[in-house]
Amino acid sequence: MNNYNANSLERFLTLRFIVLALIILLLCGVLLVKYSWSNWDIAIILSVIAAALLLLMRQIYTTILSSLRRGLLHIEAIRVEDFNQYAKSDFKQGRVAEFHQQLKELSLSLSSQKSRYDQHAFLVYQLIDQLNTPILVFNQKNKLSYANGAFSRLYGQPWQMYRHASPKLLGLKYRNNQWMMTDKAKHWQISQSEFIDDGQTHQLLVFTNIESVLRAGQQAAWQQLVRVMAHEIRNSLTPVSSLAESLSERVENKRDQQALALISERCDHLQDFISRYSCLSQQVALSPEQINIEQLSSRMHGLFDSDKLNDMVLTIDATTQWLWADQTFLEQVLINLIKNANEAQASSVKVLFSATTKHSEISVTDDGHGFANLDNLFVPLFTTKNEGQGIGLSFCRNIVEQHNGTIELVNNEKQGVTVTILLPIKSVQT
Repeated sequence: MNNYNANSLERFLTLRFIVLALIILLLCGVLLVKYSWSNWDIAIILSVIAAALLLLMRQIYTTILSSLRRGLLHIEAIRVEDFNQYAKSDFKQGRVAEFHQQLKELSLSLSSQKSRYDQHAFLVYQLIDQLNTPILVFNQKNKLSYANGAFSRLYGQPWQMYRHASPKLLGLKYRNNQWMMTDKAKHWQISQSEFIDDGQTHQLLVFTNIESVLRAGQQAAWQQLVRVMAHEIRNSLTPVSSLAESLSERVENKRDQQALALISERCDHLQDFISRYSCLSQQVALSPEQINIEQLSSRMHGLFDSDKLNDMVLTIDATTQWLWADQTFLEQVLINLIKNANEAQASSVKVLFSATTKHSEISVTDDGHGFANLDNLFVPLFTTKNEGQGIGLSFCRNIVEQHNGTIELVNNEKQGVTVTILLPIKSVQT
């Protein structure tokens, strides 16, 4: 752009300097003529005066523009958030010095604000990392710039493997002002918001597992149903059992005694069933502690010998030493899973303990006949066993989720089932 356009400071100064120089030269010429100087002397003197005026005006011009140029460089540094560069003024006092001082104070103020903002952003990213729900951040170019550890729940890999991926590559689409997943829309609901980081607008996507919300509602309904059933059945069974025992002592007919004994036995069985099923919907009192996995493995091997497992081979391996959980309830979960594998006619079952930076992982893999229907396995009272009661897996999920963990069950490609349990990790205090 031409610096000497009609409204520029450069043009204003140049024209004023020219006019001022011409006036000074004209006055000097008139004085020299008045005192009868020769034309040659007048020309030399006016040339010297003109040169001096040119140098002086050039210095003034350069000094004024230099102060403004330094101010512009300072403003440019502020614009790119470089608050450590300051423009040094040519003047220690006056308006120009005040102008540069104001710029310096502005830099210090913005630097302080940016420092506070960076701390807040750092805390936000730390909070994102601690959440168990998947959170994705897309930059202004609509590329994945950050995600938390729960990203692997969606895509099975760390988010770094998908850095700079587009939403389309991640199976996401934006329709009717709402983000959604193309292949898992039934399971996840996406909430969105925007925030500014480093001067750029970012999209923050928070994924909520709808299944867990629906399951919470289902569990509340089951809890209410269980309370009603338990109350009514116990009120009916108690007098029936008492009456059967009383009559059994009075009758002499052996067949009647057997019938009354059977009634009493079935009453006790129903009472026991109601008691055990009621525990599924109750909040247990957990006492988590650091569990030594080697000792836990020894206990599990001690509970199951070859006779109890019908010659099924139980293998327990570990790539980590510690586990944070309630040992009593965790052992019961493992007992249920190993018994399920045994009842599924598995010839071997392998339990593997491992850990990441965020979770302890327990995988139980067997080579049994697997499950034909995986959708209802955790539904209370649902069972595929002839003598089953549909309590074991429901109990396992209840205990794992009260540890703030997750449990997933899948059929293996060839044969059998793999159960994966993720529990929050806690470092051993030394």
